[in-house]
Amino acid sequence: MRSSLERLAAQNFFEAIRMNWQLLSQCSSERVGEEVPLARHAKLALVAMLIALAGCAGFGLTKDSPPEAKRAAVTERVNARWAAIIKGDMDTAYTFFSPATRQLLTVGTYRLQARGSGFRKAEITSVTCEAEVCQVAVVVTLDHRQMPGLQSTVDETWVLDNGQYWYTWRN
Repeated sequence: MRSSLERLAAQNFFEAIRMNWQLLSQCSSERVGEEVPLARHAKLALVAMLIALAGCAGFGLTKDSPPEAKRAAVTERVNARWAAIIKGDMDTAYTFFSPATRQLLTVGTYRLQARGSGFRKAEITSVTCEAEVCQVAVVVTLDHRQMPGLQSTVDETWVLDNGQYWYTWRN
């Protein structure tokens, strides 16, 4: 979970990039149809810098992040995923799957295999993180027509990949 300071820094960084791009565009359009060589090279350098920064941006979590940060990030994602499931929005719930899971499981197959209705509530009871894996226990309340308010504990595994925690589905 990003702090408001990190979000502000990212916003300011991208605003500065936008302003520099506009300035370079003005320089390049001084002569119609001709680009000033310096401006062209500056634009290429700016694009190269953006690509390099995107590759090593430090906005995500790592295996060495503090345990509290890991638990907070996973808790936020688990709650968001279950909120989507409770609403019956299986397409959004699918977006929380790890990239590896999404390579093996299509959204169509997930919609067919997952229960997409009847869930009333989900409450996290524990989050335990070690290195790149978090184990989460969630008590879900399901309203079945013959047994409303049925509660069950679901154990979930969330893995760290590219600075973000992702849900892995065991079917």
